[in-house]
Amino acid sequence: MSELPPPVRPSAAEAPRSRILAWAMWDFGATAINAIVITFVFSVYLTGTVGADLPGDTSPASWLGRALALSGLVVALLAPVTGVWVDAPVRRRRVLAVLTGLVVLLTATMSLIRDDHRYLWPGLVLLACTAACSELATVPYNAMLRQLSSPANSGRISGFGLAVGYFGSVLALLVVYLGFISGSGDTRGLLDLPVDGGQNVRAAMLLTAAWFALFALPLLISVPSPDPDEHHAPVGVLGAYRRLAQEVRREWRRDRNFVYFLGASAVFRDGLAGVFAFGAVLGVNVYGVSEADVLLFGVAACVVAAVGAVLGGHVDDWAGSKRVIVLSLVAMITVGLTLMTLSGALAFWVCGLLLCLFIGPTLSASRTQLLRMSVDGKEGVAFGLYTTTGRAASFLAPWMFSVFIDVFDTERAGMGGLCLVLALGLVAMLAVHAPHRRLRT
Repeated sequence: MSELPPPVRPSAAEAPRSRILAWAMWDFGATAINAIVITFVFSVYLTGTVGADLPGDTSPASWLGRALALSGLVVALLAPVTGVWVDAPVRRRRVLAVLTGLVVLLTATMSLIRDDHRYLWPGLVLLACTAACSELATVPYNAMLRQLSSPANSGRISGFGLAVGYFGSVLALLVVYLGFISGSGDTRGLLDLPVDGGQNVRAAMLLTAAWFALFALPLLISVPSPDPDEHHAPVGVLGAYRRLAQEVRREWRRDRNFVYFLGASAVFRDGLAGVFAFGAVLGVNVYGVSEADVLLFGVAACVVAAVGAVLGGHVDDWAGSKRVIVLSLVAMITVGLTLMTLSGALAFWVCGLLLCLFIGPTLSASRTQLLRMSVDGKEGVAFGLYTTTGRAASFLAPWMFSVFIDVFDTERAGMGGLCLVLALGLVAMLAVHAPHRRLRT
């Protein structure tokens, strides 16, 4: 792929720390959406309370799975198109602002979902749309990393951003839990909100929407858009797909390792997601951790992952992204297999936190590696494909988790399935020729 003229943007030396912090604070707010809306609070409210008396044979949890599967399909279809649109740096802030605004609006609208099974369907629609918009927003957000970093410091900045995001999820979970969810009886939390009609959860959705808007605003204001470039003419939906096909063919001819890395990262990223998704299930059902302690473990896990992301970012700039990914995956597989041989809550806490210690560096280095392998001006397309390939492999970890449990007839074996997915990603990553510093082509 021929290199386009470098976009008009500040160099890494000129990028003020305030802009880097503003970039990281967007993730600080976005993680509240993932933790509170999609994972721990609103989705649980829909399946456990709103749909509790749903007529018919299909459970609310099954409908939730279908809704999120449809959301994932939408992301897989639109992520590459979004990447083409934000290929031009001038469009990144605009697209990010639109998607952020949609997430805030959808989350605030969730405050209308009452404790009545008739509200399950609109609640699922809101949840699926929020999940899709939130993930699509990561395409222009990740592409902005090029505007704020250089090959010399992109690892540290990427790790810093990921760590700030983890701390954001910790703080948001604590605020919502203590203020709106904790306790028992007719009222909950320090705010003493009634549970009748789901008022406490609905109020938490308003707080979450305001939280995201507040922490996203600095990025949307402080990071300037470069001047328009004639090399990036406006493009429609069909034109975006045509350009996407052209870009994939060009990337294949330019550097097949870039395409190989997309496949490898999709596999090991799904393994990482599986560790987070099924860790709590294993902790409660296999290792005897109480449901209350699982929430505390989740908070500790995010803190440890954040520390790992920061440390991994420094190692990334020194040793290279591929080495960080490979060593982290080897460590996770070793710890995971060790955990399968142990029992008790203490073993779960120690091994579980060790696993989380290496999740942060792997995710941060994966994002940095993609940036180093992509071409200036093509970050949007690269991260659009990154999101799409991740969705394409999202069935692997849940599938192998369930297969290992069925074959070995014990839930403990589920960790073996997750380790297998991580091992497949490791083998694929070893075959990728990934430069330490990004090559200009």
